[in-house]
Amino acid sequence: MADAPVLIIACGALAKELVALQRLNDWTHIDIQCLPAELHNRPEKIPGAVRAKLELYKDQYEHLFVAYADCGTGGALDKVLAEFGVERLPGAHCYEFYAGAAEFERLAASQPATFYLTDFLARHFERLVKDGLGLNQHPELMPTYFGNYKRLLYLSQSDSPQLETAAREYADYLGLEYAHRHTGLGSVGRTIEEHTVQWQN
Repeated sequence: MADAPVLIIACGALAKELVALQRLNDWTHIDIQCLPAELHNRPEKIPGAVRAKLELYKDQYEHLFVAYADCGTGGALDKVLAEFGVERLPGAHCYEFYAGAAEFERLAASQPATFYLTDFLARHFERLVKDGLGLNQHPELMPTYFGNYKRLLYLSQSDSPQLETAAREYADYLGLEYAHRHTGLGSVGRTIEEHTVQWQN
């Protein structure tokens, strides 16, 4: 068995934030294993990738928790988790659990045609959006991907002027109105503690 009783299987896009939370909250009872962040662009592969990790670690840890939302799997991830009796972060996507369900609902209602950025996406916009969607090679695809959006909303987890500047530049690049809300990591930290505190040694 592992030294820690709890393993969090997480989206690679949350790795930096989860490690920060682990240090801040002294989560000595938790280990973290991250899947490739590139799955953010291939949600149909998330359930299978999570299943493989659950199979690998189910006998090595007393408890497992998954740090994904549904993330575009259309319920397929929840079906996998139900087989193992494992819970995940709430919500449809990371934007919702960062902002909190009520606040995200308000933000989405204020402008449904919103493209969301997190710190991770702001840091890796070139690789995941420009290169990942082929916009660098085929800028003519821009209207296909972003023609129906009106606003870019940056949901920031850190207080980084550099990332905020980058987010503004990406809004300009996409031809979208820019907005910013600071979410921090509080809602994610509270959710993980609520699910794992009873498993501390």
